[in-house]
Amino acid sequence: MSDFHMHNSHDEYFRKPFGAIKTNGRIKLRFKLRSEKQLIAVDLILWRDGKNIKKIEMRADRKEGILYTYSIEIGAPDECGLMWYYFMIEDEEGIYFYGNNEKKLGGVGKLYQINAIPYQITVYNEKLKTPDWFKEAVIYQIFPDRFYNGNENGEVSNHKKNSFIYANWGDKPLYIKDENGRIVRWEFFGGNLLGIIKKLDYLKDLGINTIYLNPIFEARSNHRYDTADYKKIDPMLGDNNTFKNLCKLAKEKGINIVLDGVFNHTGCDSIYFNKENTYEELGAYQSTESKYYGWFNFKKHPDEYESWWGVDDLPNVNEDNEEYKNFIIHDNDSVVKKWIKLGAKGWRLDVVDELPEKFVKAIWNEMKDLDNETVLIGEVWEDASNKMSYGKTRKYAMGGELDSVMNYPFRSAIIDFIVGKIDAQGFKSQLMTLKENYPIEFFYSAMNLIGSHDRARVMTLLGEAPTSKDMSAVEKTKFELADDKRCLAIDRMKLAVAMQMTLPGVPSIYYGDEVGMEGYEDPWNRGAFPWNSGNKDLLEWYKKMIVLRKENNVFTSGTWDTLYDEDDVIVYSREIKDKKDVFGICKENQLAIVALNTNKEKACKIEVDVSKYSLEKMRNVYEEGEIIVVDEGKLKLNIERLGVFIMFSD
Repeated sequence: MSDFHMHNSHDEYFRKPFGAIKTNGRIKLRFKLRSEKQLIAVDLILWRDGKNIKKIEMRADRKEGILYTYSIEIGAPDECGLMWYYFMIEDEEGIYFYGNNEKKLGGVGKLYQINAIPYQITVYNEKLKTPDWFKEAVIYQIFPDRFYNGNENGEVSNHKKNSFIYANWGDKPLYIKDENGRIVRWEFFGGNLLGIIKKLDYLKDLGINTIYLNPIFEARSNHRYDTADYKKIDPMLGDNNTFKNLCKLAKEKGINIVLDGVFNHTGCDSIYFNKENTYEELGAYQSTESKYYGWFNFKKHPDEYESWWGVDDLPNVNEDNEEYKNFIIHDNDSVVKKWIKLGAKGWRLDVVDELPEKFVKAIWNEMKDLDNETVLIGEVWEDASNKMSYGKTRKYAMGGELDSVMNYPFRSAIIDFIVGKIDAQGFKSQLMTLKENYPIEFFYSAMNLIGSHDRARVMTLLGEAPTSKDMSAVEKTKFELADDKRCLAIDRMKLAVAMQMTLPGVPSIYYGDEVGMEGYEDPWNRGAFPWNSGNKDLLEWYKKMIVLRKENNVFTSGTWDTLYDEDDVIVYSREIKDKKDVFGICKENQLAIVALNTNKEKACKIEVDVSKYSLEKMRNVYEEGEIIVVDEGKLKLNIERLGVFIMFSD
């Protein structure tokens, strides 16, 4: 009989409670092993970030022949942070270790001779609470220049110097660059805030209740991440009154507005830096006597200065400068406060990992003091619980800093599962890692995007387009999916949306994804919205899925449990029981089961054990109320290729 060792951080028998823990909480850990060798000791190796490692002897709870169970109870500290642990086993032949698996996904671990990978425990502030309205949100991300021109005559407002306007709304975007790859002319389609106002009914009908706007402040570029004036709407988009009116009219329709805050850098062509002599005010580039000089980090004035990733159009600011902090955060008319007072309900912080922790916390505190229901979202591309930035672990998910992050790991898991890069178990493991590492408030508030302005369009990826690495700009501009590949992408997109709307977290839709927009990376993923075309069938699917989510509390605050995960098929449940959701709020009992087959060629017959729910039948909501009988605790399903069942218990 071979030796056996087991710890599974996803199983409450081995770690209770599951997942992140409040400060001063208690955790019980178990470790099981089977060994014919003489055991000397099993120890827990435990430490916190920045603290000394402890070796703690575990207690032998049970011994059944050569099967041993060891346990220990430990306490969480009184401050937020990360705890790490693995097990050290000593027997008659020596010392070895049991730690996390090599992918660091939690769950079942493995043995190591040396250098065990540790398990993580997130310790969070017991007062952590994200706004309830946000947990029930469906977000729509808009790149303002490309959404809609609301001017009556279709004219573009306030052309910028040294730029060009596309002749037709349906043209494909293409940068004009010099031999060094620098953009020499910025190009615009002319979308504006009035256009968003005129399309509020479209968004309301789609089911949207939150709009996230890419930057809207004055800037030279079309993306406006090179801010020129933080307190002025870009004249091409409108003015401050237009924004105020947008917020007012959106609120009347039950829609909140979240803004993009770019506070790590400004534009070189800005009031503050003024490298191009555009503004009357004396900029930091022009003189060391400028009141903005201390905002920036010059190595040798004026031409040598720190910039974002070496892009000299984007000079870095010094976020520790008191005048800059007051301007952005603390003044009565600070940037953060000004736009909230004008109607915004929150901010998304660009490159938040490049902002100091104190700076981010100060924004969060000022926002909450002004309106406790505002939301602060961070641009984080990895697991936000253990994100390292400049050699320091950030505490984004632990309370008092961010309410949410852009959930790029969620996006990667969904796309990789649908196109077959990972199987159902891999998909489950990646989401379980987030569930384990994030506090429950944070996990259910994560911004679950599938598309964004920083990645190729999802349709292009799901349609198996050739990699863009060796394609020219012209080739990428001309590329469109062939009819059969576009049909495949639409079928796959429906699966992605079904998962997005039925899994924990806050769904976020990138403008145009709902009608099947295509495109490689920037600028091709930022085309103009096709108001006179687009896939109507996909649009209707989005509407159905959003209605399903909004009409059933189980999808916003029910438990999530995987029931089946083999090959291309995943089946999971969402449940509210004992009339309490995961936050302890009184809700009606409800059980939903979602089953998906990502195989693009074959249907799949499966049996799912649902005996723990004591079911007799289930109702498939999108097959004309099809009734599925549960036979002796088994749910038998025949799922078509790229098919989905969404079932409710009656």
